[in-house]
Amino acid sequence: MARYATTVSTRLSPADAFAFMADVRRFADWDPGVSKAVRVSGDGPAGSVYELTIAPGGTVMRYEVTALEAPRLLRMVARTRFLSSTDEVRVEPSKAGSVVTYDAVLTLNGALGLVDPLLQLAFNRLGDRAAAGLKRALST
Repeated sequence: MARYATTVSTRLSPADAFAFMADVRRFADWDPGVSKAVRVSGDGPAGSVYELTIAPGGTVMRYEVTALEAPRLLRMVARTRFLSSTDEVRVEPSKAGSVVTYDAVLTLNGALGLVDPLLQLAFNRLGDRAAAGLKRALST
């Protein structure tokens, strides 16, 4: 299992920060590891399914929103033949606006779990780039 979490303070209200994060189609705007994000079913974030194209390589991860408690929590899960990903967004109010926490867990399936330490190293690099993009996006 590899895990990456980051917390970003923003002047956005909790409702606005949550609305930004819950629009999964915007992930490509702030995460350089996502080249494309499209909603393929559903009409809103709750219960919707999104396909995120992961760069480089163009692997498509199909995420389903499994929990939505606006304006506090969004959880989505993707499963492929090789890995499972659970991504969670939490938004809390602060005196200056809000605090957004993004927490992602990747789990390699089956015997691939033996290389989890290597996955963590790569995930840290990808996560750092995504965290920088998220900070820029939420500072507007």
